[in-house]
Amino acid sequence: MPDWIAIILLGVVEGLTEFLPVSSTGHLLLAQQWLPMQTDFFNTFIQCGALLAVLMVFWRRLGGLARDWHQREAQQFAGKLGLAFLITSVGGLAVKAIGFTLPHDPVPVALATLIGGILILVIERWLHGREPRDEVTWRVALALGLAQLVAGVFPGTSRSGATILTAVAFGVRRPAATEFSFLLGIPTLFAASGLEFYSLWRLGAAGNSIDWPMLLLGTAASAASAFAVVKWLLRFVQTHTFYVFGWYRILLGGAILLVYWPQRS
Repeated sequence: MPDWIAIILLGVVEGLTEFLPVSSTGHLLLAQQWLPMQTDFFNTFIQCGALLAVLMVFWRRLGGLARDWHQREAQQFAGKLGLAFLITSVGGLAVKAIGFTLPHDPVPVALATLIGGILILVIERWLHGREPRDEVTWRVALALGLAQLVAGVFPGTSRSGATILTAVAFGVRRPAATEFSFLLGIPTLFAASGLEFYSLWRLGAAGNSIDWPMLLLGTAASAASAFAVVKWLLRFVQTHTFYVFGWYRILLGGAILLVYWPQRS
């Protein structure tokens, strides 16, 4: 397979899975069984494409928040985003300060993916017949910050999955929960990618050896696919539950275990 096709496929996988309530890490693990293994720098950089896609989708919403900044509603919404981001940032820095490193073993990723799928089914079942609301309260914003932190500590959890399902579990309607999760992802992914980019650069994982045309190609593929997914999911949640994602995660987690568990012996 030509390298440029593999790069596009990896970018598409990243873009398709970054904002769905599935596991982007799990998908990349499986994809790299058949596609060339890429560097951490590559995997981090193509996330910028997904971030760009969200900015493109929500530029009117973000512009409205800036334009209506003097209004109390806009200030509170931005404040809730800030609170959730602050909780994640402080917690993430604390975890990093104590020397925590992400596990490289794919089995924990598979387990987090599988357990997350089961939780989706449990939450959806528990919510059946309940009347949700559109408002993301301060308490929900606090919970979403903690959910992002958990997703960062346990790869395979899915940042978007953790935040959307946490908000839904607190009684927020799926469209409102999805929008808030996507908007919260903008500063979160920007900060996480920037920090990771800086760390890899200092360690010498980036430099003149980077194939920039291929890197930009993967980033463009990530942006295009993420844009399509975000637009689709915003429509999907208007009339659908997340049951399908729960079952999908269970199958994905099982597939990762089947592929990687024999390699442990």
